[in-house]
Amino acid sequence: MICVHRLNGSEYFLNSDLILYLETIPDTVITLNNGTKLVVAETTEEVCSAIVQYQKLIRAGFSEVKEKSRVS
Repeated sequence: MICVHRLNGSEYFLNSDLILYLETIPDTVITLNNGTKLVVAETTEEVCSAIVQYQKLIRAGFSEVKEKSRVS
Protein backbone atom coordinates (compact mmCIF):
# COMPACT_ATOMS: atom_id res chain seq x y z
CA MET A 1 0.00 0.00 0.00
CA ILE A 2 1.17 3.52 -0.70
CA CYS A 3 0.31 6.70 1.16
CA VAL A 4 -1.24 9.53 -0.87
CA HIS A 5 -2.96 12.77 0.12
CA ARG A 6 -6.22 14.33 -0.91
CA LEU A 7 -6.03 17.95 -2.02
CA ASN A 8 -7.27 18.99 1.44
CA GLY A 9 -4.19 17.33 2.99
CA SER A 10 -5.80 14.26 4.52
CA GLU A 11 -3.88 11.08 3.86
CA TYR A 12 -5.05 7.65 2.86
CA PHE A 13 -3.47 4.40 1.82
CA LEU A 14 -4.03 2.93 -1.61
CA ASN A 15 -3.40 -0.58 -2.84
CA SER A 16 -1.02 0.18 -5.71
CA ASP A 17 -1.96 -3.09 -7.44
CA LEU A 18 -5.33 -1.49 -8.24
CA ILE A 19 -3.84 1.41 -10.24
CA LEU A 20 -4.57 1.27 -13.95
CA TYR A 21 -2.90 4.54 -14.90
CA LEU A 22 -1.87 8.03 -13.75
CA GLU A 23 -2.58 11.36 -15.43
CA THR A 24 -1.60 14.96 -14.80
CA ILE A 25 -4.52 17.22 -15.84
CA PRO A 26 -3.19 19.52 -14.08
CA ASP A 27 -3.69 17.70 -10.76
CA THR A 28 -2.63 14.08 -10.50
CA VAL A 29 -5.52 11.74 -11.24
CA ILE A 30 -5.18 8.06 -10.39
CA THR A 31 -7.53 5.76 -12.28
CA LEU A 32 -8.14 2.40 -10.64
CA ASN A 33 -8.89 -0.79 -12.52
CA ASN A 34 -12.56 -0.54 -11.51
CA GLY A 35 -12.88 2.92 -13.13
CA THR A 36 -12.71 4.95 -9.90
CA LYS A 37 -10.74 8.18 -10.29
CA LEU A 38 -8.85 9.70 -7.38
CA VAL A 39 -7.31 13.18 -7.35
CA VAL A 40 -4.20 13.39 -5.18
CA ALA A 41 -1.76 16.10 -4.13
CA GLU A 42 1.34 14.11 -5.14
CA THR A 43 2.86 14.42 -8.59
CA THR A 44 2.81 11.44 -10.93
CA GLU A 45 6.55 11.07 -10.31
CA GLU A 46 6.00 10.91 -6.54
CA VAL A 47 3.26 8.30 -6.93
CA CYS A 48 5.48 6.21 -9.24
CA SER A 49 8.37 6.49 -6.79
CA ALA A 50 6.14 5.36 -3.91
CA ILE A 51 5.00 2.35 -5.96
CA VAL A 52 8.60 1.41 -6.78
CA GLN A 53 9.66 1.72 -3.13
CA TYR A 54 6.70 -0.42 -2.02
CA GLN A 55 7.51 -3.09 -4.60
CA LYS A 56 11.16 -3.12 -3.47
CA LEU A 57 10.04 -3.68 0.12
CA ILE A 58 7.77 -6.53 -0.94
CA ARG A 59 10.50 -8.21 -2.98
CA ALA A 60 13.07 -7.74 -0.21
CA GLY A 61 10.70 -9.40 2.24
CA PHE A 62 10.22 -12.39 -0.07
CA SER A 63 13.99 -12.77 -0.55
CA GLU A 64 14.50 -12.64 3.20
CA VAL A 65 11.89 -15.36 3.73
CA LYS A 66 13.53 -17.50 1.01
CA GLU A 67 16.97 -17.09 2.60
CA LYS A 68 15.65 -18.02 6.06
CA SER A 69 13.93 -21.14 4.71
CA ARG A 70 17.17 -22.28 3.02
CA VAL A 71 19.12 -21.99 6.28
CA SER A 72 16.60 -23.94 8.34
